[in-house]
Amino acid sequence: MSGFGADDVFLADCPGRLAVELIADKWAIVVLYGLSEGPVRHGELIEMIGGVSRKVLTQTLRRLEAHGLVRRHAYAEVPPRVEYELTPLGTTLIDPIHMLTEWARAHGDAVLDALHADPEQVAPRD
Repeated sequence: MSGFGADDVFLADCPGRLAVELIADKWAIVVLYGLSEGPVRHGELIEMIGGVSRKVLTQTLRRLEAHGLVRRHAYAEVPPRVEYELTPLGTTLIDPIHMLTEWARAHGDAVLDALHADPEQVAPRD
């Protein structure tokens, strides 16, 4: 018996699994963190994050917006100005992101050590 019940949140078609898949995207957490201080323009996010292309950032922002975590505000100005900010739902992820960041600071070296260790020591067991 597996020990999993029908109501387990990480099994197929469960909201918990959808949420984990959403934030497991390579750039989602970084973008959410970048928006944690208030509204930011697309170009500012590019500079702040580094390493992300404009196209990928746009895709990530659209996905986060579609899931209710980010709000896009286009101002009727010339030239056009667009800002992105967290929604109240998106803001609820900032504390967990901070906790994950602290875990990474505390254990990042151990993860790198394991990555560079002898492959025999970290090989999966049957």
